[in-house]
Amino acid sequence: MPHVVTDNCEACRYTECVSICPVDCFHGSGQRLYIDPDVCIDCAACVPVCPVKAIIDSFDVETGAEALVELNRHWSRELPVIDEKVPPLPTAEDRRQALGY
Repeated sequence: MPHVVTDNCEACRYTECVSICPVDCFHGSGQRLYIDPDVCIDCAACVPVCPVKAIIDSFDVETGAEALVELNRHWSRELPVIDEKVPPLPTAEDRRQALGY
C-alpha cells in the first residue's frame, strides 16, 4: 500500500488531497477519508496538501500500526469514492489546532 490516511483525519475530513489526486483512490465516511491501496499510484501529491498531515507513506507507519494499513484497505472497499473537494467537517478547525497544525 503506497500511502495511508492516519487517525489525524478523524473529525476533520479535509479534502484538499482529493482535489489534487490524479486517480480516484480516496473513499470517505462521515468522519474521515481512506485510501484504496489498489488504486493509489504512489505519486505522493496528496501528502503536502493535507492541513493535518494525515497522509503518510505506508513504510512510515510505526511498528505495530499494521492495523491502520488494514483499516484503510477495508474501508476503501466499503465506502464511496470521494472525487471532488467538499467542505471540511465543522469540527475540522478545532481538531487541526488540537493536533498543533
